[in-house]
Amino acid sequence: MSNLENDAVLSEVQANAVGIITLNRPTKHNAFDDSMIHALTQAFKQMEQNPFVKIVLLKSSGKSFSAGADLEWMRRMAKFNVDENLRDAGALHELMHTIYYCTKPTVAMVQGNAYGGGVGLVACCNIAIASSNASFCFSEVKLGLIPAIISPYVINAIGPRFARAYFLSAESFDAQTALQLGLVYRVTQESELENVTHELIKSLMNNGPQALKVVNAFMNKLTIAPEIANTTVQKLVEMRMSPEGQEGLSAFLEKRKPTWCKA
Repeated sequence: MSNLENDAVLSEVQANAVGIITLNRPTKHNAFDDSMIHALTQAFKQMEQNPFVKIVLLKSSGKSFSAGADLEWMRRMAKFNVDENLRDAGALHELMHTIYYCTKPTVAMVQGNAYGGGVGLVACCNIAIASSNASFCFSEVKLGLIPAIISPYVINAIGPRFARAYFLSAESFDAQTALQLGLVYRVTQESELENVTHELIKSLMNNGPQALKVVNAFMNKLTIAPEIANTTVQKLVEMRMSPEGQEGLSAFLEKRKPTWCKA
């Protein structure tokens, strides 16, 4: 067993050829910032390049899978200029792209809350197993923003009709709804989450490793067009720097309602 550790992201290659990447900010509900995004991207790239690794498991420590954007990161991004925003949005795109286009099967083990970009991580993995207490939400529009970078992957997972509805409403939905939508593959009790996930991984291990890679590569060609990335990055930057986006971020950080909220 070998280990690579970067505080917020733990990376471990087990003797059974399973690479485990763990979001490790439990006191922050595994919310991510630019540093964590970079570490997570590098962890997936290392798993991709490691010839010993056959399956990659993404999991989290603590009660939540990922609460999306970190508060301090949001404070900093509210003051970003255009170039800083482009670099920041580009890094988030690189993370999602790296996970989605990993040639090795990727499995997400989801417990507790998955919000915003956290749901994007789930959508980018090939297969997701969720505990029955998992909850999902795209809350970006409440801040005057949009789930731009993750949108192609979410739409690919649940379809445009439901993606549009949840992007617009910012309503949360439970694990059973996520199962019905196709965002997750299986739902189980939290006490059985690890067992069920590892049973699935054992099943994957019985399949031809080259065949698994070819399936992934073939499916990737049929789903998301690579050129869409530039559109999502530009749109995220536009919304962050728009008057509405700035007001939404300010209101959130100041713990008040934004000006458009009447109730």
